[in-house]
Amino acid sequence: MGPTPETSAVRRAMAADAQTLGLAAVRALYAEVALEPKPGLVSFRDCGSHADMSAETFVRSLFALRGYFPRMAQAGRDGHPFAVLENLGKNAEARMLAATRGINTHRGAIFGLGLLCASAGQLQAQGLVFTPQHLRAVLLSTWGETLAHRARAARLAAPDSNGQQAAQRFKLRSAGEEAAQAFPVLFEVTLPALQAALQAGATDRAARVQALFATMAELDDTNCVHRGGMDGLRFVQTSARKFLDARGVMQTDWLLHARAIHTTFVERRLSPGGSADVLASACWVESLRRATLAEPSATSISEGRVAWSRHEMPVFAP
Repeated sequence: MGPTPETSAVRRAMAADAQTLGLAAVRALYAEVALEPKPGLVSFRDCGSHADMSAETFVRSLFALRGYFPRMAQAGRDGHPFAVLENLGKNAEARMLAATRGINTHRGAIFGLGLLCASAGQLQAQGLVFTPQHLRAVLLSTWGETLAHRARAARLAAPDSNGQQAAQRFKLRSAGEEAAQAFPVLFEVTLPALQAALQAGATDRAARVQALFATMAELDDTNCVHRGGMDGLRFVQTSARKFLDARGVMQTDWLLHARAIHTTFVERRLSPGGSADVLASACWVESLRRATLAEPSATSISEGRVAWSRHEMPVFAP
């Protein structure tokens, strides 16, 4: 017996929600690369501390990844084990590297934001309203045990990435450990900083810069360690804290200050790429939180409710 019209309608609605969650992730990643100033990072203004990539490289990568995040959201809705999510991530990484000719633009986002998309999909499957608290709880209840086991194993295994090598050598919290703890920096530092700046009247651009600096001040960004050692990481954290202590984007000349820090980071070849990944995730969470508040009785986020400025994102139809 084939599916009834009612069953087919439910499946279409579920697929639409997964698509919305996933495309919101792509838009958030585009918002991150489009943001400027971002100390040491690639933007449409310049290539930051990177001689091997540009904003165009990131856009090519996003085009290659445009179907990945919806697939992760759907896999989460379907309750697949972490091994399935991991396989989707590996396939996405291969597509990214093919599109960028071997340059790592979004490996961190493939893992972190991909996992968040899967968690949001599972949240919807459970009929829960999208909130940061529900998202973290679902992540931990669904894949937390596996993530914790993987994080412990990674501590003992030979490092398979620059980030893991830095985490082991200097006893920093790796991206895997952040995930196993349901992304504490994202939800306890970056997202609150973004929301506080918006509530204080900052523009989206300024609020995102503020959130980035808040993240840089706290995150064990192994990309900074890889490029500049522990001195590099401490310099990034100290620079960010000084900017925030001077009122951050609430300064009248904050743009000049932020760009001066950018110049200094470029001179030192420092690039807080991990912080950029966390910022993109915060932009994604905030966009979906706003969409949910617009429809407070809804347990799903239907197509078209996630609003972005037109200039922030080209259409990447799968």
